[in-house]
Formats: sequence, structure tokens, C-alpha cells
Amino acid sequence: MTDIRPQTPTAHPSRLSVAPMMDWTDRHCRYFHRRFTRHALLYTEMVTTGAVLNGDRDRLLGHDPAEHPVALQLGGSDPAELAEATRIGCGYGYDEINLNVGCPSDRVQSGQFGAALMLEPARVARCAAAMAAAAGKTPVTVKCRIGVDDQDPQTVLPDFLGRLRDAGIRSVSIHARKAWLQGLSPKENRDIPPLDYPLVHAMKARFSDLSVTINGGIPDLDAALGLLDAGLDGVMLGRAAYHTPALLGAADRRIFAGATPDVLPEQAVRAMLPYIDTELGRGERLNRITRHMLGAFQGRPGARAWRRMLSEEAHRPGAGPALVERALACIQGAEPVPQPA
Repeated sequence: MTDIRPQTPTAHPSRLSVAPMMDWTDRHCRYFHRRFTRHALLYTEMVTTGAVLNGDRDRLLGHDPAEHPVALQLGGSDPAELAEATRIGCGYGYDEINLNVGCPSDRVQSGQFGAALMLEPARVARCAAAMAAAAGKTPVTVKCRIGVDDQDPQTVLPDFLGRLRDAGIRSVSIHARKAWLQGLSPKENRDIPPLDYPLVHAMKARFSDLSVTINGGIPDLDAALGLLDAGLDGVMLGRAAYHTPALLGAADRRIFAGATPDVLPEQAVRAMLPYIDTELGRGERLNRITRHMLGAFQGRPGARAWRRMLSEEAHRPGAGPALVERALACIQGAEPVPQPA
């Protein structure tokens, strides 16, 4: 089996990252994605400052050492609370702390953070400065949109990035769409506002001292390489990486110039079996893990049977690694799972 433990990358992990996605990039998802790539930067779901300060921190922030490099994304708008949440996150060993200034959901808006903060650049700068001061040597980054509602991104985004730079931020991830706070659902906000890649390239040219990562509508590694070759510092994949995780299997070779063989999806699935066994022993349910694995064989013969078997049976009492092995046998061309001697 291919050794997929994290090693020292040949380029910064943010050269390719998997976006923070609510309800998707939990610790099981990240562990699975790490089976494909040693080097890509992974993100947690957004965690609010209130949850960090008052909730079950081990449940919210705990992660497996194998997930590194991994970043914690925070949601909040109070500089003091964000600073304290940053200190706590650093204590859990995250490689980066990220401030969410891009989520357009109603719940986030009601809390006065996420994309709504694009309307308050001075507040964002204060938050970023407080986080950077609290983080010590751990990098603090910001993920934002190009603007919201009727803002003119050509005017708003340069001012916003300038304020972040003055606050001590050295790396930003830009979702290359506006967010509409009223009138579009979060799902529609991921598709309907048009992408503006040229604006993100212009921001990199204008702020050459900032590391600029682009996010939004990037379908595969070919597109990622094109954006990197055009001068951007990083590419962030979202739904493409989640729904077709096998594309990450070539990332270490193609994006990070690694010398190791590409990881096939059947290798990644087999590498999950010990993890699944351990998690079930801790009381976890199989379907909470395998829901992130449904797209592993997208486009392969047998993929529909793989998805159906896991979707219909993983929630049943007693379901475990043996079910995953049976589902894997549905994939045409996959080698049989080795049986114990």
C-alpha cells in the first residue's frame, strides 16, 4: 500500500488546498482526503467563536495528527473573542488560523460575520490584527469574496486587501464571486454570481507582497495548474475535491512536484479501513464516515453500486469495514481486498 503519511512538501501547502465547507469538511472527511495527498492544505468547517469559547472544544477542535497540514477556520466579528479563539486553536496545533469573511448563509449574517463583514472592512482589519497578535508564529489568513450585494468589487476589494495587509495579514483566499446577502440561497451564491478571475489576478499584481489563493468554480488539477502558472500563489478546490476526491490522488506529483506514485481511490479506501475500525470502537457510526467517500469512484464502472451499498447499509447496526470491502468489490477493475492469512 502506498505510504501516505505527511512529509515535508516541495512547495507551500496552500499551493493547493481543499476549501472549508460547512457540514462537509469534518475530521472524517479530512482524514479521507489526506489518504490521497500528503501535501495539500486541508481546512476545518467554520467554527464560531462562541462555540470555541463555550462549547466542547475537544469535539469541535480535536483532529488526528495525520490530518496535517490542517487549518482552523473561525467565524466571528469581535476582535477580543477572535483573539481568544485563535489562542485556543493554536493550542490544538493547527497549522493556520483562518477568518471567514465569505459565507453568505442567513445564520452567519444574523451573527454579523461571514460575507456580511465585507461591509465592515475596518472591523475586519481590527479582527485580523487581534488574531495575528494572538497567534504568535502560527499564520493567520482571511478567506473573502470579491464583494457583496451592490458593492463595486473593483473599488471594494483593493481597499479591503490593503486594510488586511496593514493589519499584518500576509495571505488571503479569494472566492472570485460576489455574495448576495439577500435574494440568493447559500447554494445559489456558489453558482449564480459570475466568476471574476481577472480581478483576482489583478489583485495579485497590485499586492505582490500578499500570497493570493483563488477559489470558486475550479473543476480539476488542469485548471488549478493553469491558475498557478498565471501567477497566483495557491488554488483552493471546493466541491470538485469533495465530489470527486480521486483527483487529489495526483496532486502531490502534479502540484507539489513530488516523486511518489499517484494514489488510486481503491488505495485510499483501503487505507481508511483501520481508521474506520478504530472510530467504530469509539462509538462512531459508519455512515458518518462513509458519507464522505461516496464520490471516490466517480466515473468508474461500479461507482453507482458502491454509492448505493454504502448509502443504504452504512447506517445499519453492526455495519463496519466488511461493508466497505463488499462495496469496493463492486468497482470493476479494483483489485480484491487482501484477506488476513
